[in-house]
Amino acid sequence: MQRLRVFISSVQSEFSEERETLYRHIENDPFLKVYFEAILFEKLPASSNSAEKIYLNEVKNADVFIVLIGNEYGSINEDGVSATELEFDTALTARVDALAFIKEKPLGTIHSKEKLFLKKVENHVTYKRFDETFDLIQEVNRAFVAHLQQTGFLLTTAFDATVHPTANMSDIDTEMVNDFMDIAVERRNFPFRRGNSIKKVLTHLNLLSSSDKIGNSALLAFSDNPQKFFPSAIVKCAHFHGYNVEKPIPNHQIIKGSIFEQVSEAVDFVLAKISVSVGVRDKGIQAPIAYEIPRAVITEVIVNAIAHRDYMSNGSVEVWLFKDRLEVRNPGHLPKELSIEKLEHDHSSFPYNPNLAEVLYQAGLIERFGTGTTEIIRLTERAGLQKPDFNTSEGFKVIIWRLSHNQNDTSNFTAHDTAHDTAHDTAHDTAHDDTNNSVLKVAYVNLFELTDRVVWIMKSEMSREELMEKLDLKHRQNFSISYLEPTLKSGLVEMTIPNKPKSKLQKYKLTAKGTKLQKKLKIDYKSND
Repeated sequence: MQRLRVFISSVQSEFSEERETLYRHIENDPFLKVYFEAILFEKLPASSNSAEKIYLNEVKNADVFIVLIGNEYGSINEDGVSATELEFDTALTARVDALAFIKEKPLGTIHSKEKLFLKKVENHVTYKRFDETFDLIQEVNRAFVAHLQQTGFLLTTAFDATVHPTANMSDIDTEMVNDFMDIAVERRNFPFRRGNSIKKVLTHLNLLSSSDKIGNSALLAFSDNPQKFFPSAIVKCAHFHGYNVEKPIPNHQIIKGSIFEQVSEAVDFVLAKISVSVGVRDKGIQAPIAYEIPRAVITEVIVNAIAHRDYMSNGSVEVWLFKDRLEVRNPGHLPKELSIEKLEHDHSSFPYNPNLAEVLYQAGLIERFGTGTTEIIRLTERAGLQKPDFNTSEGFKVIIWRLSHNQNDTSNFTAHDTAHDTAHDTAHDTAHDDTNNSVLKVAYVNLFELTDRVVWIMKSEMSREELMEKLDLKHRQNFSISYLEPTLKSGLVEMTIPNKPKSKLQKYKLTAKGTKLQKKLKIDYKSND
């Protein structure tokens, strides 16, 4: 078997140690040397051709291109371009699979041209960061194994297509499958209806083998406890009051359950922590509430993370809310066909977990055509938020910027973190009108207390479902614990059938105390009109 040629590119003087170590590792590692051959310019035989022609020809003929990025830009040619950047551009043009490794804490100040080159690299290829040479070797090992799997040199069965060795039909929750069918019939005209054979449904979704073995993705979607089989298949949520990760963490939650439960509960976790406001001037006092980051944006980002994460990893999906941003990260990586630049435009779909993605598609949570990241960009723009950032240095991360970041001067932003002292403060901002995208002035009454949100939207007698719909919430248990029960305990709302709290006919209405608070909230609103 002919080995794959790996061209190692960098500023030689800055990465002399790393280049030599990486070269020796590829050539001497018992596994890697079977598949790969390392190419260093300084180890090539002498030639009468120009140095530039030699190294660019080597890049064109390579199967894998590795570039190391640090502070130095390197010597430049007559066009002002360094050899490393020329090699990188050639690799992209020649469609050589490119991998970038960025020095985490290089010494000295980064060259201005290196900053521009770094941005180009981050936008075009998957990259990882490293600190020590040992870290670089570890990242290269992972990248090489992934490359061999993607190119078919290592024939492995993906997690998504693998059946679980011990699971059986008793681990599938029948009611969860029936609920899924109800939604899928409505949203995608799914061919099976509630009451159909569960085996037929799972087989149709490629989640059940011909010998009735349960696929991994079937457990993630339809088991009431998938963490029994995959402990790391969770979502970790954390809310930080400042701009960085700092202890103690004021509010954190580990979300388990099926992928559908994880999505709804994680989205509702974020909604409860961000600012919610009411009152477009021309819509009157009963104007609907509006979240600082629209629910559709939050849902799209979290669904993407859960659908495309690497479930073989011990890492988990993480949802971190800071004062100025929302970060959602997952232990996955972009396929070699995509780059960050391509994510910002229409692109083909390359799902990391195609069977799981199909389930989410049928449930109406994702599309089949690679529209996830472009939809995130479109929705944030329509909401008047700054363009989101995508990052592949540690798994895959999406950053959604909050209004406080857009305003630059955060002193004028009343954050949820300090809102309990000023629950009824008001602010003025702008928003995009959904019909013509014209900018209108919006008067805000910021409802930071979750009980205030329930009181604000309460009209006459309302059911639990009606309240959740008005607040744009999906997770029933979270609504009960975080919204409804505190409002009942505080005496702001009461049951219409108090002696039968679990009655299907149960509704809720404002008490005298709640009516008084609602009037106060409306007065606050009017005073800002």
